[in-house]
Amino acid sequence: MGHFLSKNGYGLKKKSRKLRKKKKRRNCFLQGPCMLCFIVHGPSGSVEDDWPFESAAVSKLAERCVSLNSPEECARFLLSPGELAVWEGQGRSLLSKLIGPPALFSAVVPDYSEMVCKRKCAELQRCTPRKQPRCAFQEAMENGEERGDSRCLLSSLPSSSSSSSPSEEDGSAVGRHTDAGSASTSSSSCCCQPSQNESSEETKSAENTDINQLPSSILLKVFSHLSVKERCLGASLVCKYWRDLCLDFQFWKQIDLSGLQQVKDDLLVKIASRRQNVTEINISDCRNVQDQGVCSLASHCPGLIKYTAYRCKQLSDVSLCTVAIHCPLLQKVHAGNQDKLTDHALKLLGEHCKELKDVHFGQCYSISDEGLVALAQGCSKLQRIYMQENKLVTDKSVQAFAEYCPDLPFVGFMGCSVTSQGVIHLTRLQHLSSLDLRHISELNNETVMEVVRKCRNLTSLNLCLNWTINDRCVEIIAKEGRSLKELYLVSCKITDHALISIGQYSSTIETVDAGWCKEITDQGATQIARSSKSLRYLGLMRCDKVNEETVERLVLQYPHIVFSTVMQDCKRTLERAYQMGWSPNTSTAS
Repeated sequence: MGHFLSKNGYGLKKKSRKLRKKKKRRNCFLQGPCMLCFIVHGPSGSVEDDWPFESAAVSKLAERCVSLNSPEECARFLLSPGELAVWEGQGRSLLSKLIGPPALFSAVVPDYSEMVCKRKCAELQRCTPRKQPRCAFQEAMENGEERGDSRCLLSSLPSSSSSSSPSEEDGSAVGRHTDAGSASTSSSSCCCQPSQNESSEETKSAENTDINQLPSSILLKVFSHLSVKERCLGASLVCKYWRDLCLDFQFWKQIDLSGLQQVKDDLLVKIASRRQNVTEINISDCRNVQDQGVCSLASHCPGLIKYTAYRCKQLSDVSLCTVAIHCPLLQKVHAGNQDKLTDHALKLLGEHCKELKDVHFGQCYSISDEGLVALAQGCSKLQRIYMQENKLVTDKSVQAFAEYCPDLPFVGFMGCSVTSQGVIHLTRLQHLSSLDLRHISELNNETVMEVVRKCRNLTSLNLCLNWTINDRCVEIIAKEGRSLKELYLVSCKITDHALISIGQYSSTIETVDAGWCKEITDQGATQIARSSKSLRYLGLMRCDKVNEETVERLVLQYPHIVFSTVMQDCKRTLERAYQMGWSPNTSTAS
């Protein structure tokens, strides 16, 4: 009958349908188990067996309890003086043994604000369920047994009331007891529950150790050191946040896809459709890329500045023509070793790309003077032109570049059909700093000496594979080349006199490569190492008349000079391998 004293009787009808489905909670004023409710509503078939009072009074009282349907009827029945006197007289002895002193059943009307059920530990401080270590749980049990207080242990476990709705918690919190015992229990924290400060510190420390807590600018800086393959196939698969960072526009300004055979046209189409700010693209050695993908990328990326496509023999004129038409800001075009490239693409480059500065069309065997002359006329800002083994390129192209590109600092015509009559036009280039004249069949010494005299800013001269270059030419180069730092003479017709002249007359040359010069002996190598104050590298590869003992002695005497021979290069390679942690395998299988 303790549920008759519930103060929330009026609120029972206001509960939602979801709460009605739950088992109704009986809010009893008793601190112990609600024995009265159990007796009235229990499943026992015979009340007289368990009830020590008169059967007539009990049956009458039970009929009245069952017939009560509303909170108002419960209140009238409870406050009826006659019934209350009968109840108090017959049940005083039993209830005094169950719940305490008989003063509870006085005739004074009780304060209904304090009559709430205490069976579910309403007076205890609710604890958030959390996982506890096994040792802490056992320690809490021991402390609870020693103190005789089991509420501490119960508060550390997830209670059924923690899953109740907020409205029910607020309703039960109004009528909590305010006695000293319950106040001290609620104010003191449970021994098993960690303090809120410790849990917050643990949470903050866990959050601080997460790499995603770093600013996005720092993560972008870290990702910038990864290659496209590492970003696309590694970092972008970690989480959605990293995927978004890897898709940042700054990573897709410079796209290097060189050597990736899985790259096809559909990838270039997707890049073009999503990223319109690509400035550099490198598809060298991508054998599966066709003209369609390059055309789609070029048409959607008008800000393209650098285009590199070495050894893409499957591409035709269409790709470079589309790039030239849609990318007027183009500054660099490296399309070496493309057999299908013709003069038509070069004409479009000269017509549309006025900012072009760096071109490389080596081993493009279909290019002739017609395309190079049109390129030179249209691109006056050229800084670098390199041709290699282009047999259709003659002196006419060299003359055109010398005439229309006066500020050209780098010129290379390796293996082209160029003669001394065309090379002599390069003396007009006052800013010429690097000249590559390898394997020019009709190049004489007088032309080379004239170019060195006129081009005062020349710092690098490559004369390899020219059998006409002799000691006299090298001597003039050493005397007149006031800014010269690099001189390559591989397979030239020189002797020890050329090396001695370099060491005696030049104070600027740092690199000399005289490999495969069969007439050089120990005397020339020793004299140049002894007399030259600027020398830092001396190439003696396959100079058969130079003894290895002499080279070993020079290495010890002049440690600031790098001597390049077969034996010395092998030693340096092994030394670098040892530094990287390599160890020789001494097994017989190796």
